[in-house]
Amino acid sequence: MKQYETVIGLEVHVELATKTKIFCSCSTEFGGEPNSHTCPVCTGMPGSLPVLNKKVVEYAAAVGLATNCKITKNCKFDRKNYFYPDNPQNYQISQLYYPICRDGGIEIETKDGGKKTIGIHEIHMEEDAGKLVHDEWGEDSLVDFNRSGVPLIEIVSEPDMRSADEVIAYLDKLRLIIQYLGASDCKLQEGSMRADVNLSIREAGTKEFGTRTEMKNLNSFKAIARAIEAEKERQIDIIESGQKVIQETRRWDDNKEYSYAMRSKEDAQDYRYFPEPDLVPVVISDEWLEEIKAAQPEFRDEKINRYKEEYKIPEYDAQIITSDKHLADLFEATTAICNNPKKVSNWLMVETMRLMKENNMEPAELKFSPENLAKLINLAESKAINSQIAKEVFEKIFNEDIDPEKYVEENGLKTVSDDGALKEVVKKVIEANPQPVNDYHNGKKKAMGFLVGQIMKEMQGKADPALANKLLKELL
Repeated sequence: MKQYETVIGLEVHVELATKTKIFCSCSTEFGGEPNSHTCPVCTGMPGSLPVLNKKVVEYAAAVGLATNCKITKNCKFDRKNYFYPDNPQNYQISQLYYPICRDGGIEIETKDGGKKTIGIHEIHMEEDAGKLVHDEWGEDSLVDFNRSGVPLIEIVSEPDMRSADEVIAYLDKLRLIIQYLGASDCKLQEGSMRADVNLSIREAGTKEFGTRTEMKNLNSFKAIARAIEAEKERQIDIIESGQKVIQETRRWDDNKEYSYAMRSKEDAQDYRYFPEPDLVPVVISDEWLEEIKAAQPEFRDEKINRYKEEYKIPEYDAQIITSDKHLADLFEATTAICNNPKKVSNWLMVETMRLMKENNMEPAELKFSPENLAKLINLAESKAINSQIAKEVFEKIFNEDIDPEKYVEENGLKTVSDDGALKEVVKKVIEANPQPVNDYHNGKKKAMGFLVGQIMKEMQGKADPALANKLLKELL
């Protein structure tokens, strides 16, 4: 039986985090009433002229530097002509001949723990199109131009990936680099990061590429992985049946786990590119490039190594905390206050992650301050409150960012560690539960847990569990 190899390249579109669009001053904010973030420029009105947003160039160059690309210091824009209802000018301003970044690459970790470099052919700047809204019940389609003119960079990889695992590793690394730069939030579900998958198969051992297809409409890592597996199987079935794969663009339906042909795949000449006449060339000076380089942040790989060295936390903790920049910032700020990195990491990895999952939240949506988390950790470590109370107080911090010291004081939640008061409660529990006491004396250790539970109940959770255990053992 023939063995096949999958060859995959990606075109990743990333919406940049500028406040205004690429060629006009309209807002880029997600949402809003349809067609409320528009003007004559981004709706393609005759006679309107584009003016380039400098921040777009800065973000594009920063991503290029972070992905080891060569920066084209003299680059320019081109006009890509195509006719579609959500494309108001009937062309898109993009970059074909002189893209801002070329010949880069990022290193990913493969499934077997090895390292592999995925080449980046180019990164270019362009404007986004609008959005068509199809009426599910009728035959009408409406167009919303709010997204039209939102700045994009398109990151075109080399066809270096061979599996869905490698694709996800590459996208995850790219997403984190861009998030750490602050160039985009890279939310796939909101469309601020979109990946088109170019996939072909060939017999294992051959050098020549097969005919590729492009898969669109992929808005989650899981959808991308499913689409790759399905398209690989579809192409193998076509070849095995003696037919030829057609070069085309296909749309993935993640609910049906099925793709269907949208159109035959265009080549560059089909778009009749020519230099954009309404924009002057972009010149990036050495001084400006040095400024962009100097502003590059500490990226995830560097953070992981520093966390292990400086904070002495395990690799596993460092991996989890650095998986999102907001989480990493929260960790560092809280640790700077309470100087207890392992406890900070535990609170973020356990209780914070649990509540985020329950509330279906992203780390960027966390509202509580490092100061209040640090105060809670200090209260728990000094045994001013026990672990159960600490968890309850943390829920209030998570939801309302309350000051834990004030909250504990006002609600009388401090741990009772007065031997005399606690001893009286222990005696009362022993007298009220003769059977568990008898069970304990007969060697049933579980009875101890029950009795401690009764003590905590009597004390409304405010007893010091260690002291309660000690006194209980003494009196038994």
